[in-house]
Amino acid sequence: MSIPNSETNNGVPYTQLPESDNDSGNTLASSCRRPKKSTFMILTGLVAFLLFFVAVKYGNNDDSDDVNPGPVPPEETVCNMLGSNLMPLTTMRTLGRGVTEGVSAKSHGHFLGARPFPWTQKMLAWQRTSFHFQPKKNWMNGPLYYKGWYHLFYQYNQEAAVWGNIVWGHAVSKDLIHWQHLPVAMVADQWYDINGVWTGSATFLPNGDLIMLYTGSTNELVQVQNLAYPADPSDPLLRKWIKYEGNPVLIPPPGIGLKDFRDPTTAWTTPEGKWRITIGSKINKTGISLVYDTIDFKNLNY
Repeated sequence: MSIPNSETNNGVPYTQLPESDNDSGNTLASSCRRPKKSTFMILTGLVAFLLFFVAVKYGNNDDSDDVNPGPVPPEETVCNMLGSNLMPLTTMRTLGRGVTEGVSAKSHGHFLGARPFPWTQKMLAWQRTSFHFQPKKNWMNGPLYYKGWYHLFYQYNQEAAVWGNIVWGHAVSKDLIHWQHLPVAMVADQWYDINGVWTGSATFLPNGDLIMLYTGSTNELVQVQNLAYPADPSDPLLRKWIKYEGNPVLIPPPGIGLKDFRDPTTAWTTPEGKWRITIGSKINKTGISLVYDTIDFKNLNY
């Protein structure tokens, strides 16, 4: 029978062996080679066992105290190895973040003790949005239509691109596409908000007045609720705000942590004509919502 050359069909230089009538002889030769293979495997195993025994017996005589890993390079050397543009680790300051500064415990736990990389605005410029609103620099958070203008009041850090030093940034737009940055609307300048002018909620009263209820962090880091209103209601850009002289209008009630009383939300009314306000808090590790009602936002009932 003609056997085709596999190289022609498969492109591989391989040709099958010719058929032989002495197949029994090949079987016998193969069986004769098996004892040699078994003997070789047994000898190899014995040699491996002997080497293992010697290593265990004499390897334990080494004195581990004599091992000297060498001096640990100082941080400056490590920084030089990584690149001359990196800031030494000892000069990196851990920036404030956490529950005491109004951030959820779940959102910051893995950052505790972390040393931030010294990012610059130039490094992050490529990440800026090309359509949606964004401040010129640093950290922002959250977002009113008033006299023909859309307003964005947002949590803003003027000093860094992380949480801290919170004031109210402000921007306006006619079409929600083209935005104009305005001066900061409210700053931390009173004892009841010296550690941060935090999130608030705007409400239009029946007479058309606009008021703003917001959380402030006091000089003792107690979270309280404060009231503010426009200095000039006729100004459609709402560039200046006045803080109510009777602030704070709400303090944490008994049983509520002094640092767990923030983020008011308004705009609900009852059949009795009262406004409903809810404020975020927690008991132990369970989040809760505290509900108040009021007529004038200056006197609130729990």
